[in-house]
Amino acid sequence: MKVIAIMPLAEQKGGGEMMFWDLMQQGRQAGIEWLAIFLEDGPMVEQVRSLGINTRVIASGRLRQIHRLINTVFQIALIARRERADAIANWMWITHIYGGMAAIAAGLPAVWYQLEVPDGKSWLVRLATLLPARAIVTLSQDGQEAQAKIWPHRPTPLVYPGVALDRFEPTVLPSPMEARIKLGLPIHGPLIGIVGRLQRWKGMHVLVDAMPQILQKYPDAHCVVVGGKHDLEPDYEDFLKTQIAALGLSDRVFMVGLQRNVPEWMQAMDIFVHASDKEPFGIVIIEAMALGKPVIAGNAGGPTEIITDDVNGLLTPYGDADALAIAILRYLEDPQLTHTIGVAARQRALDFSTQRYAHNFINVIRSAVSDVPKTLAVDTTTPSTLN
Repeated sequence: MKVIAIMPLAEQKGGGEMMFWDLMQQGRQAGIEWLAIFLEDGPMVEQVRSLGINTRVIASGRLRQIHRLINTVFQIALIARRERADAIANWMWITHIYGGMAAIAAGLPAVWYQLEVPDGKSWLVRLATLLPARAIVTLSQDGQEAQAKIWPHRPTPLVYPGVALDRFEPTVLPSPMEARIKLGLPIHGPLIGIVGRLQRWKGMHVLVDAMPQILQKYPDAHCVVVGGKHDLEPDYEDFLKTQIAALGLSDRVFMVGLQRNVPEWMQAMDIFVHASDKEPFGIVIIEAMALGKPVIAGNAGGPTEIITDDVNGLLTPYGDADALAIAILRYLEDPQLTHTIGVAARQRALDFSTQRYAHNFINVIRSAVSDVPKTLAVDTTTPSTLN
């Protein structure tokens, strides 16, 4: 079976791009012949091509550029006909606007991956949903429920993302102390960390607000923020720097920018914080858990489907710096709790492999091609119950 996978972005900056890479990498041996089409040029084009996957670039431009939209749809449909594709899989709602129309023109079934908890008031999301799709794949129960409310109602199978667990295997990484030395981080005192693109909804400022309370009891503690500037919120980085300076934390909170060796940065941390507001899923949470790190995450959205509070992590409300500080101090003041949760966290992370994720996503595509969307062959139970 030949499937065209359309990806709007060509540089790995977040979880959505990593999920696409994982699917291309893990899905090669599953009886699928992939043809990847990127809607912009960038490093991921050659990375996917290096896997032996037929890869093309169609520069789509902005969605409001109607002439380029029409040209992109035409080119995708032309490639689909020439290559005798069996289906089109679109990454994110914006891609389905292009790929969905191309699927209509080529007479092919289409599916798309909804990587957000969609807002039914967004006309663009409603437009994407309006275009025919055999399935709108969702990555969390929140996203599944929100998408199911948008008319017209499409099948919304749930496929949890996976993590390349071999990259987050603590026994093959430097020890936490070795990682600190290698990365130039302080070697004394607790190190609390957060990883993510610099956007307000990711909550880095909440962790910064919590740090003074941590320092009252642990004056040798430090915090590291790993993540680069986001094009949609370029001013947030400066906001954080101003906040850090105003709180007198310039020598305690380090902003280290976008980093490629994320496993080593996480390995250096004693406590991992994920402070996002209604995170659609939270791949980075599983990465930290795979390292056996004690994690604190938000008590809404995807993290609640990964973490069981007080069992394999702690959950706190978004935007509540006091609650976050209390959770961090619980870990620091109770080494046995920290150890127990870290062990349970690692065990839970093993449920989220990239192999399982790719297998379930491919099953959705197979069901779409066989024209039986009501029996989509994907297990929508939580990974902990899968075989």
